[in-house]
Amino acid sequence: MTEIASTDAPIVRLVEPDGSVVGDVEVGLSEDERRELLRLMIRSRRLDRECWALQRQGELTVYPPFEGQEAAQVGSAFALGPDDFVFPSFRELAAAVVRGVDVVEYLQYHRGTWHGGPYDPIANGFAPICVPVATQIVHAVGWAMGAKLDGKRACSLAYFGDGSASEGDFHEGANMAAVYGAPAILFCQNNGWAISVPLAQQTAAPIADRAAGYGFPGVRVDGRLEDGGPSGNDLIAKRLRPAFRAAALPVPGEGLDVRESVTSRLGRGRGRCVGPRHGKGRQKERKRGNRRCVHERPPRRLSDARSRKGCTSAGFVSGFRHLNLRTSRGIARAT
Repeated sequence: MTEIASTDAPIVRLVEPDGSVVGDVEVGLSEDERRELLRLMIRSRRLDRECWALQRQGELTVYPPFEGQEAAQVGSAFALGPDDFVFPSFRELAAAVVRGVDVVEYLQYHRGTWHGGPYDPIANGFAPICVPVATQIVHAVGWAMGAKLDGKRACSLAYFGDGSASEGDFHEGANMAAVYGAPAILFCQNNGWAISVPLAQQTAAPIADRAAGYGFPGVRVDGRLEDGGPSGNDLIAKRLRPAFRAAALPVPGEGLDVRESVTSRLGRGRGRCVGPRHGKGRQKERKRGNRRCVHERPPRRLSDARSRKGCTSAGFVSGFRHLNLRTSRGIARAT
């Protein structure tokens, strides 16, 4: 990823590539909660790989993989409360898992079923998959404004990529939320590429710095390796450091901010679109990242750190192997 010079937004990083701590990670998480975070990350990565295989077998019509971004999604979704609402793009399977969405029901959208998936968005606080670029940002701000008018202590969380930050919907949503004090969190997963367009050709400054122009906070969480390669993904930093739930603030509705999660996606953009349109630069960076043996990070990095402290074991990780088979059978039975 081509580095963009930072200006005002604070940068948060807590964990080194080997799992060692470089900051204060005591953010009120118990060992059980830390194990649960690790469990969710491992499950999400295994599901992502299985879904990619299902797409190549023709069981899914299209599937956008997210390998390398697990910490960004799991950490942020884990911080939300039951009354909060998530507005995803089309690449947030890990966040859906955290919110309790049934995976087979979620994937029926990618299978091309006529109803687009039967899971209940209200029950899980997880809106339907949004494919148009950046429109979910406006949806999230609208929901947040409604929650404020209703007097709810809840916030919305909109996931989007760095490419979405180049759309007018980002500006319109951020400006309206700022003017009306909507409790919305705009969470950018910046992996450095909008399909085949690198970040340096999209913006001259970090995305989090834009928050100052709207009059609300922006924080940049750098989860890459020290050499700028993929998948540092500081899970705890994205979870609660700094604390980011708008609903936890003393005054309901005063919780707008932008979180820019600097991460890397190791896989391709999406199934059915894996040819030249991805761009040679994007493919070369992905191959370099793979050669750096980062396929098992961040789950392996966090797992190693937990194992050294006696919090997990080999059996803890191997216990997730049955999930792939169960998902495959569920998709095969879906109509």
